Parts: sequence; structure tokens; C-alpha cells
Amino acid sequence: MSQIILATTSKYRQALFKRLAIPFQAIGPNVNEDAFKNKGLSLVELTETLALLKARDLAKKYPDSIIIGSDQAVGFIDQVFSKPGTADKAIEQLQSLSGKIHQLVTSVAIIQGSKEVLFHQVTLLKMRELSLSQIQNYIKLDNPLDCAGSYKIEEHGIALFESVDGQDFNSIIGLPLMETLSKLKSEFQVDFL
Repeated sequence: MSQIILATTSKYRQALFKRLAIPFQAIGPNVNEDAFKNKGLSLVELTETLALLKARDLAKKYPDSIIIGSDQAVGFIDQVFSKPGTADKAIEQLQSLSGKIHQLVTSVAIIQGSKEVLFHQVTLLKMRELSLSQIQNYIKLDNPLDCAGSYKIEEHGIALFESVDGQDFNSIIGLPLMETLSKLKSEFQVDFL
């Protein structure tokens, strides 16, 4: 089996991929994500572009390996929410999402040689109505400053939501495992278990 490289430094994506019991290596790609965030792209266009760029960056260096790149973003009305980076920005994002439905798009690009497979999943999430003190308490609990949308749904962040509608819950955390495994098996003949 070809070596699999996850084009990421994300500890969340690495932990998810480990659940597939397929050997892999994680290497961070060299992509300036900020250069694409103000170009007026839709969530799907933005995340697919970045997933492809991440995978292509490493595919140049490791042409015989199977490279998996992924990206995600949260969208609400005409805003794109990336990783907040600060507690103030996280408060602002969570106040905007409070009581409302938003989209989380996760895109995945899988490349080996000249073969490229690209897909995305859209998850709709309805957040509960949250007070400022609830938001501040939540941020202290999970410190979600490195998460799109300012929440870690796999931890205490689940309490922020009324409903989640999507194909694969893992997609919210950073990598849709079921479809990724299906594509690896059908398109790249990766065996598992």
C-alpha cells in the first residue's frame, strides 16, 4: 500500500484519521490560507480550493504517496468564520451564531500522482440562544480559539446546540471519515481493517 500523508498540523484531524487504523504520516503544508479568505468565494469554493492547495503542496514533494488535504469553514449569512485566535473574537462569533442556524463546510482533496478526488460535506447546525455569561463560561471550558466557529462540538461545545444535520458527525470536527474511507478504498485501493 502506498504511504498516506495527511496534509495537516491539526491535532483534531490527526486524531480522527487514527480511528481508521490505517498507517499515515502528518505533514503540514505550506499554504497561505489568508490570501483566499477575502476573495468573495463561497464556503464550498473556499474550502475546496484550500483543501486542494494543501494536498497539491505535499503531492509535489511526495509524488508516490496518497496525500489528503482538508479544510473547513463556518458560514452565517454572508460571513465566513475561521479560527477566532482570540477570546474576544470567539465571543463575537458565538454571539453572532447564538439562536441561529449556520453552515459548516468541510472539503477534502485526495491526490496521488495525477489523480485528484475532491468532495465536500455541508452540515447545518442550530445553536441554542446563549447569554454572554454562557458564552464566556464555554470559552473558559474548551478554549476553542483554534476551531472554526469558536466551538469544539466533540467536547463541552455539544451543549451549545439544539440540532445538527449532516452526513458524518466527524466532518464537524475536521474530517468526514466515512466518505474519506470510501474514496480511499474505491479510488485508491486502500485496504482497511
